[in-house]
Amino acid sequence: MRTAILAAILAAGLTACNAIPEISPIPGSITYGGQPATKLTKAPVGSVVHHQLDDQYGKRAEETYIIEPDRSLRLVRRQQIVDPN
Repeated sequence: MRTAILAAILAAGLTACNAIPEISPIPGSITYGGQPATKLTKAPVGSVVHHQLDDQYGKRAEETYIIEPDRSLRLVRRQQIVDPN
């Protein structure tokens, strides 16, 4: 019984991990309007690329991309940068 409950909780947790919503590019994002024309041929697949921009609210933000096997970029995170002043 305990094993079945633990398995159900674990399955629900794994499903939630796969259900991460996709982040849409905004003006200033590398992938806004499509993938960049140049391919990242020297960076290994799975590499992380960081990019800073002003978001739609005029605040600084940092985006994180991952290089996919087809050499495209997948936007995985956007976070506002807090000004220390």
